Amino acid sequence: MNYWLFLIPLISAFIGWFTNWIAIKMLFHPREPKRILGITIQGIFPKRQAQFAEKLGKLVSDELLSFKDIAHKISNPENLDQLLPFIDAHIDRFLKEKLKESMPMISMFIGEKTINQLKSVFLEELRDLFPTLMEQYMTRLQDQLDLEKIVVEKVKGFSSDKLEDILQNIMAREFRFVEIIGGVLGFLIGLVQIAITYLTA
Repeated sequence: MNYWLFLIPLISAFIGWFTNWIAIKMLFHPREPKRILGITIQGIFPKRQAQFAEKLGKLVSDELLSFKDIAHKISNPENLDQLLPFIDAHIDRFLKEKLKESMPMISMFIGEKTINQLKSVFLEELRDLFPTLMEQYMTRLQDQLDLEKIVVEKVKGFSSDKLEDILQNIMAREFRFVEIIGGVLGFLIGLVQIAITYLTA
């Protein structure tokens, strides 16, 4: 029996792992285009960074971050209900302290009952005004703020190192899995080669 044949699965496993490792590295390297034997080589992400930025900007502005959804969320009456205690306290302090300082004569004729009535009127008016105010604000913000352009410029401005770090942090486990699968498949192919060798011997 030729025991050297049993090295075939190990060699095949190494080749499978190494080729997948090289393929993953070539996603990011070389950073800049390099000509080797007349062929220009550059990492996929550095080469396609501009296109990646444009696609991501489009995705964020169209699908992930809708101004309409944000406006609906902000103008939700439940949000105002959470703010009411702070608004109530502010109005109370204004009517009892600041108004007295600014207009002493008027404050003399405003008692606790009147203050409570005024607060009630102000808060009721605010309930009606708040949703409309927020929707108008978001509409103006949408006209002034181009989310797609902001995302595109940010991603285009990433250094290749930063882009690689981001993707590595997100996909480190998946990259490692691809490397391991390459080794496992290589090992299995090596076993098949041994089996074929014995069957045809």
